[in-house]
Amino acid sequence: MNRFAYRTTGLAIKALENLSRAKVRLHDVENVPDRNIIFVINHFTRIETLLMPTHLFKITQVPIWSMAAAELFKGALGNVLDNLGAVSIHNPDRDLLVVRSLLLGDAMWIIFPEGRMVKSKKIIEKGRYMISYAGGKHPPHTGAATLALRTEFYRKRLNILREQCPKESERLLKRFKIDDAGSISPKSTCIVPVNITYYPIRAKENALSNLAQKMVENLPERVVEEFMTEGSMLISGVDMDIRFGKPIEIQDYLKPESIRRDISADRKIDFDDMLPSRRLMRKAALNIMQRYMAGIYNMTTLNYDHLFASIIRKRPFSRMTVDDLKRRAFLAASSDLEAMQVFCHESLNHDQCHLLTDDRYGRYQDFIALALEKGCVTEKNNVLVKTSAMGDVFDFHMARVENPVSVIANEVEPLEKFQKYIRRIAWLPGFSIRRRIANTLMQKAEDEYKRDYEAFYTEGESKALDVGMPFLFKGKRKSTGVVLAHGYMAAPLEVRALASYLQKQGFWVYAPRLKGHGTSPDDLATRSYQEWLTSLEAGYAVVSNLCSRVVIGGFSTGAGLALHLAARVQNAAGVFAVSAPMRLHDLGARFAPALDAWNRLMDKLSGGAAKKEFVENSPENPHINYFRNPIAGVRELERLMENLDPLLPDINIPTLVVQSDSDPVVNPKGSKQIFKKVGSVDKEYILFNIDRHGILLGEGSERVHKRIGTFVERLR
Repeated sequence: MNRFAYRTTGLAIKALENLSRAKVRLHDVENVPDRNIIFVINHFTRIETLLMPTHLFKITQVPIWSMAAAELFKGALGNVLDNLGAVSIHNPDRDLLVVRSLLLGDAMWIIFPEGRMVKSKKIIEKGRYMISYAGGKHPPHTGAATLALRTEFYRKRLNILREQCPKESERLLKRFKIDDAGSISPKSTCIVPVNITYYPIRAKENALSNLAQKMVENLPERVVEEFMTEGSMLISGVDMDIRFGKPIEIQDYLKPESIRRDISADRKIDFDDMLPSRRLMRKAALNIMQRYMAGIYNMTTLNYDHLFASIIRKRPFSRMTVDDLKRRAFLAASSDLEAMQVFCHESLNHDQCHLLTDDRYGRYQDFIALALEKGCVTEKNNVLVKTSAMGDVFDFHMARVENPVSVIANEVEPLEKFQKYIRRIAWLPGFSIRRRIANTLMQKAEDEYKRDYEAFYTEGESKALDVGMPFLFKGKRKSTGVVLAHGYMAAPLEVRALASYLQKQGFWVYAPRLKGHGTSPDDLATRSYQEWLTSLEAGYAVVSNLCSRVVIGGFSTGAGLALHLAARVQNAAGVFAVSAPMRLHDLGARFAPALDAWNRLMDKLSGGAAKKEFVENSPENPHINYFRNPIAGVRELERLMENLDPLLPDINIPTLVVQSDSDPVVNPKGSKQIFKKVGSVDKEYILFNIDRHGILLGEGSERVHKRIGTFVERLR
């Protein structure tokens, strides 16, 4: 191999990868040992053949050669593959070259055990690995295992013959074109399974496919499909999660007595001779193949597309509502997937309430647009109907274009524990799904609070545990529920009186704890307004799974969060905001940005010396509120208000804004400005003559409760 050409071509491939929008993530690189390795990799695109050698070379610092289909060694692509160290599977010296390079440690190898691209991702049939392709079916190849066994067989044999039978040793060295037995690497051979998962898979016309069709007349449909699929991945962007499995030790399979006799036999044994121990060697190769196939496909990186596609496929009924599909996907995404020995795309490692609220990351919308476009489902009046297109893939070469949803579902079929779980999720009745979600979210909120309380408890400053505990008040009917957010530096206890009043009116009420609250100011200083929003979204999800309609409400900062949520969710019945902030009287707030910048500067220059992290607070409700106000928290409050302002016109549901005309904290002009900007035509502004900020507690609060109760009753 021309090493200069290898490095130059590799750099060119790397440059092209950098120009693409593909994001490559390597996982468990520590599983790659300092040995002579055959990497066995699943084969879904041509991308693996081009990109993997450069990534593996970066890890091993050893040239990476690979097997490739003979048809690829034509024209410019053939030159590129030659320079990358690819060898045609039809090369008559292929096996000898592989064994020699592994004996010397000159190169490591990539082998695709499926023997071809598996465009349908269908590799499981009746519990066994079986590769489906255009010409039929065949089991995975044992070539990688056989080559690894042959390499270790001859490594051990050459070491033994060097002492016992020098002539036979010399003959074998010449056969392998090895000058000296001392140049044989002492490092043994192992096989490392590798899985590559792409997300998302969206095949469509792109610049590459259009260019190819213009430059080449009558381009075969198969080639057009590859440009559409793989071109879209590179141009539009795709996440490539590359996972390395535990190495498979090959020398462990050479311990049977009959194999050891063949290794040490002093008779002439040529490279292609039939060995007396061939039956055991064949059995060993099959066992190794089963191990690396399981290793490869058990490392598939689960993503949202897998969840949606699998639920639709496993669902026993053809019809389901949009919300029902989202709920089932949420429950699956929020489960202990690690206990199922499943690896997850990074997006599944975060809070999943967006599936139940505004789908702000477009995970559902992106998938359902694909499913609708390909005719896998139809949608009418918020009801999805599964079609026959969700069945088996028929046209192998066009599968990624014509039926990608089935391809996506096929990919996770080997994950046995996940498949059993997703089947249960798909079969559960809707009321059971909703109850499970509500219970899961409430338990999670309670557990998080207890952990935070323990972690940030400050003697003489933290309130009693029950002050910050989220609570649920059950009403008489489940037609309407209220999610109720407390204010800044407060806790759920702050809105308990209003919640109790609404419960007596027959409504269900859930009051979540906003992160950083109910514990200590030191906790609040570490939180962002996005975390407060996440807390409220989880509360909304609780109520939406318990009641048919949800009213969103909040006090002070909680009111701002309620409005923010109301602007984004589709199905809320209404929203009320009490003392919603848009402008603050508190002078400390005016200096928050400057103090925040000063603190960050002190962190860099003096390790935190001279920082001003808190200002004193004189709360109206000392049994609930903090006595220290973190500057970082005030800055987050201002960020919330800045972020809320452009969203107000998007609120198109009934809205009630409540304000005290003598509020010492929130400027009434700010809440009036909020009211004017709200996009709803059904909105009302109520001004109370109460000379404090906390108008939900104390004298006169019953009038506020009654007015809110009337608003919620109207929405029932």
